[in-house]
Amino acid sequence: MTVESTAARTPRRSAGTKAGTTGTKRTTSTTKKAAGATKKATGAGKSAEPALVQLLTPEGKRVKNAEFDQYVADVTADDLRGLYRDMVLTRRFDAEATSLQRQGELGLWASLLGQEAAQIGSGRALRDDDYVFPTYREHGVAWCRGVDPTNLLGMFRGVNNGGWDPNGNNFHLYTIVIGSQALHATGYAMGVAKDGADSAVIAYFGDGASSQGDVAEAFTFSAVYNAPVVFFCQNNQWAISEPTEKQSRVPLYQRAQGFGFPGVRVDGNDVLANLAVTKWALERARAGEGPTLVEAFTYRMGAHTTSDDPTRYRGDEERLAWEAKDPILRLRRYLEASNHADEGFFAELETESEALGKRVREAVRAMPDPDHFAIFENVYADGHALVDEERAQFAAYQASFADEDGGK
Repeated sequence: MTVESTAARTPRRSAGTKAGTTGTKRTTSTTKKAAGATKKATGAGKSAEPALVQLLTPEGKRVKNAEFDQYVADVTADDLRGLYRDMVLTRRFDAEATSLQRQGELGLWASLLGQEAAQIGSGRALRDDDYVFPTYREHGVAWCRGVDPTNLLGMFRGVNNGGWDPNGNNFHLYTIVIGSQALHATGYAMGVAKDGADSAVIAYFGDGASSQGDVAEAFTFSAVYNAPVVFFCQNNQWAISEPTEKQSRVPLYQRAQGFGFPGVRVDGNDVLANLAVTKWALERARAGEGPTLVEAFTYRMGAHTTSDDPTRYRGDEERLAWEAKDPILRLRRYLEASNHADEGFFAELETESEALGKRVREAVRAMPDPDHFAIFENVYADGHALVDEERAQFAAYQASFADEDGGK
């Protein structure tokens, strides 16, 4: 299988971040410029169409943007190749995980196909000391945070409850409950502010989660307490089978206005634009200017999860229209047109991609089965009579399975 794809590696610095720097605050004048960008990006004015921040067209043409170009001004050719590599390898890992689920090796999988630019662009905008609260689909952000891809699969195979130490990479465990991570991120960000730390927090969620009460509560608390948090909504058009127009009468980013903080819509298939907008929003947070809502306007190319059949609720024409906006193909066109990458680079990346798929496949199949009784551990600090009773019942159930010779 060949995909525009690509393996665990040492985490690279955020694109555009020079060695020895940690993302210093911008001056007051820059903050004012950013405020002006917010006004434009939020659709302030009489324009009927929502404003969309875009730096790369689907054809791979560079678009100038007076407000946001400054946030990617120091991105080098090497950084661009790195962003491309991130997206390709993330897609390859995602494709392998989907295949493993179809082969019965995983119980479920939530694909990010089509959303690579939103995740890699925003993920590379983060500093090491920022903290991430993901959903269950942020495989690209996990990659940017240095979480080994194989660690993402233990939960979906049913052999652990997470697979990594959240504090090791400032990347929280995947959140299955829809929208609750927005509240977790807000509370954490309020704590960051009280500690006086110079860092920011980012919460990822989808368009469907934006309808959850938890997200609205997070918006309220973050605004009132001026929490240094960025809400990053990947609007992939479908909350399982429910289209966005049946969830909101206004573009999602405009919801922020009602809570008193800025929102911006960015082309979710443009990795450069996502990098720029997220860096801007994070700098606002670090400068004490409070929360921002970023709506990455993208598309879920595959199913919601491997238990879903998208052909039941959407047509091929829609998918084909979005395939023409593919985030990986877009950046490849730009790299080729700018002479920033040659065929040798792409060939080497394809080899690395296949090596990643093989490593993931072997790692999943080698995962040991968990202890059957581990589920009863760490439920209560000091034990509990009901848990003890349930453990005994489960032990009796396990003991009931015996072969014809009476063996266990």
